[in-house]
Amino acid sequence: MSILNDFDLSGKVSIVTGGGDGLGRMLAVGLAEAGSSIVICSRKLEKCQETAKEIKKLGVSVLAHQCDLSRDEDVDRVLSETLKKFNKIDILVNNSGTTWGEAPEDIEFDHWKKVIDVNINGTFRFTQKVGRGMIKKKEGKIINISSIAGLRGTDPEYLNSLPYCTSKGALILFTQDLAVKWAKFNINVNCIAPGWFRTKMTKWVLENKGDKIMARIAIKRFGQENDIKGAVVFLASKASDYITGQVLPVDGGLSAW
Repeated sequence: MSILNDFDLSGKVSIVTGGGDGLGRMLAVGLAEAGSSIVICSRKLEKCQETAKEIKKLGVSVLAHQCDLSRDEDVDRVLSETLKKFNKIDILVNNSGTTWGEAPEDIEFDHWKKVIDVNINGTFRFTQKVGRGMIKKKEGKIINISSIAGLRGTDPEYLNSLPYCTSKGALILFTQDLAVKWAKFNINVNCIAPGWFRTKMTKWVLENKGDKIMARIAIKRFGQENDIKGAVVFLASKASDYITGQVLPVDGGLSAW
């Protein structure tokens, strides 16, 4: 058999949180291109529906749901509808996230809490609920989307968000510890740490601080859609069965300096 067969996700079912826009859309489309059925959820239903229309053209099944990760009832509804439609969940991509840009000394606690509630508590909530099913069937792939901002301190001139950076760093340790705890259930837990991609969230920074950022990127370009698609398909597929608890920076070499 060709090694390419190991990258085939036909017959798999993937949930992508925050899958309606930005990196989440790229991740969902990439998994669909590899053959997986897709469930997209985020707070903005219309964005999920737009991405679902795009994915349907690939010939795979897709569901779009509104979901606030801070609400148990929303998460339970998404999982219930997914199991009703597909009877299983093979792959979970924890991509939903938010940020708050402000100097650390000026951040109000409510703004700190909002970022932590979505990026950390929401990820835990979704992972635990999906993980219980994966444990029963002794198989699963969990992929957490962190950031290079979770690897080290960042220049406040272009990224001044202590809550965001803290949450992304926490996701890395969450990945590593959960991978150890759930390896006995044949569940792989890994993490992608994207660098700078052109999305709605990064638009202002790249337009105003792009030259400074580019100076530190070894491959002298910002990330493109296929760059992140390749990473998520690899970690979702059989090709990565012997990899768990790892962080894959997709950043053009920025974190290598």
